[in-house]
Amino acid sequence: MKTIIDIQEVWKIYDLGKVKVEAVRGIDLTIKEGEFISIMGPSGSGKSTLMNSIGCLDLPTRGRILLDGRDISKMSESDLAQIRGKMIGFIFQKFNLISTLTALENVMLPMTFQNIPKEIRRERAIHLLSLVGLGNRINHKSNELSGGQQQRVAIARSLCNNPKVILADEPTGNVDSKTGKIIMDYLKKLNKEEGKTIVMVTHDEKIAKQAKKIVRIHDGKIKVSR
Repeated sequence: MKTIIDIQEVWKIYDLGKVKVEAVRGIDLTIKEGEFISIMGPSGSGKSTLMNSIGCLDLPTRGRILLDGRDISKMSESDLAQIRGKMIGFIFQKFNLISTLTALENVMLPMTFQNIPKEIRRERAIHLLSLVGLGNRINHKSNELSGGQQQRVAIARSLCNNPKVILADEPTGNVDSKTGKIIMDYLKKLNKEEGKTIVMVTHDEKIAKQAKKIVRIHDGKIKVSR
């Protein structure tokens, strides 16, 4: 399988004046196209920092991150924004939906930044919301939706630009166990049937075990990978 994410001796050090925090300490990790991996670790272990680095939201202090062969660790912010929009779909624990927009408008929004015509944006958003079982809720604002429905809107939004990689940060963290199962089943379907590469951060052992591979991080270093 082709390597889609190649993390090489990555460090992330935050300078807090008199204190320097080594959030990620020399991590090496290779993720193949079509893999489904979970990243586990206690609070403060560096797992979210690593996720943000993979997602082009934060640059490493040292080391290299190759995304589909391109070194994102030295890219400008404008180039990072473009690669984020085209290659990466984000699913956040707190959904990160815009409350003043409808479900349809939330899913359409990322496509706006890729200069996709409005009619195509609308058609694609309706299709994606139907796929996640929300075809009858497209005109509801996020505060009119349950937590599980909001997370499904977030999944639809993550797919709108047909990304190669989906980054899921505690995707079941704010939903009940029944809805969590629906979300995990859908992520597994995306991985198996559409070949999406999925990288998921979770603290839940049962959720982590549903991925094909588990990477455990402690004190900014990978401790176990299976």
